[in-house]
Amino acid sequence: MIRFTKLLFLFVLFKAEAQTSVLNMADSLYINGNYSKAIEQYKLYKEQSVVLDKIAKSYVAIGNYDEALKNYKASIDENPEKALLKYEYAKLLYKTKKYNEAAIVFNELVYLDHKNPNYHYELGLALERINDSTAANRFYNAIELDSTHQKAIYSLAKIYLKKGKNTLADKYIDIGLLSYGNNKELINLKAQNFYLRKQYEKAAVWFEKLIALNESSQFIHEKLSYSYAKIMEYEKAIEQGLEALKYEPNNSGNLYMQGQLYERINDFENAEKYIAESLELQDVSLEEGYKSLGMVLNRQEKHKEAIEAFNRAIHENPKSDSAHFYLIYTKDHYYKDIDTRIALYEAFKERFPKSSYINMANFRIRALNKEKFVKNDLNTD
Repeated sequence: MIRFTKLLFLFVLFKAEAQTSVLNMADSLYINGNYSKAIEQYKLYKEQSVVLDKIAKSYVAIGNYDEALKNYKASIDENPEKALLKYEYAKLLYKTKKYNEAAIVFNELVYLDHKNPNYHYELGLALERINDSTAANRFYNAIELDSTHQKAIYSLAKIYLKKGKNTLADKYIDIGLLSYGNNKELINLKAQNFYLRKQYEKAAVWFEKLIALNESSQFIHEKLSYSYAKIMEYEKAIEQGLEALKYEPNNSGNLYMQGQLYERINDFENAEKYIAESLELQDVSLEEGYKSLGMVLNRQEKHKEAIEAFNRAIHENPKSDSAHFYLIYTKDHYYKDIDTRIALYEAFKERFPKSSYINMANFRIRALNKEKFVKNDLNTD
């Protein structure tokens, strides 16, 4: 009997050691990144409730999220008191866009530990995804528990910015920057906040801070270029506009803006180049584009090409009094015959009697009549 007992004990011990070996092997495979083999070993382990979370993590590592969720759920059923398991499960639900389910689990975690700021923050993210207006309250709670929680601060400030509550957005942005002055996301919000309020000089300062932190995007350079343009820093606006075009060289809006900026500094050659490129892409208002091109060509005394541009503007909008006037004004400088030029202005007045350009037309008619009188007087002498 004693011998049998000893044999039984040795058998149990052998089985236990074998199971320990299986678990150690599985853990070693997992640590070394051999996740599929680790899963195979974990499944050989007798006490599955102990390794379900490890199987779940291994499935996450190889991207099989369905199996990971299934094993996390089974592990939680076996170990309902483990908050960390629920947290990993909830995060994976969120990652796989199961936002309603994620919100339920995060809500359970908040109930278990309402003083954990990250539970509130994660719940806020899930609620935000399902358009639940209480998401802001969760971000607020997270900040109340941890005033340095950068992600919660960013999320709350962004909500206020979208709602047009600029002062509140600024308040929380500043709170975040107090504890982490180089938070790029908050600096970006700060810049956008000033930009939306048309405080372009201040917006430029904060967009420049982003660039100084090696942040670069089409959005940043576009908004910085526009900000500089609004405060008449045209050289800097051009520089940033060129940076924006590196991201999307065929962006017709940015090309057109670039042309206008070059026109502001009297670089008419580049103004012509960029406006012409934008018109070829036909994404901007063609009437306005051709008018701008015509004016730039006039500044270079390319009157023949300008006439063609204004004719194209009229083709786009035959009722445009401005396009008609610019065409006549160009012909006034291109044609030599005074009577022909006067007739053009008279025809314009007849066609557009209420135009804001009538006074300019009358001014040119008087000037041309005076020029004609002087010329006739000289010929008589």
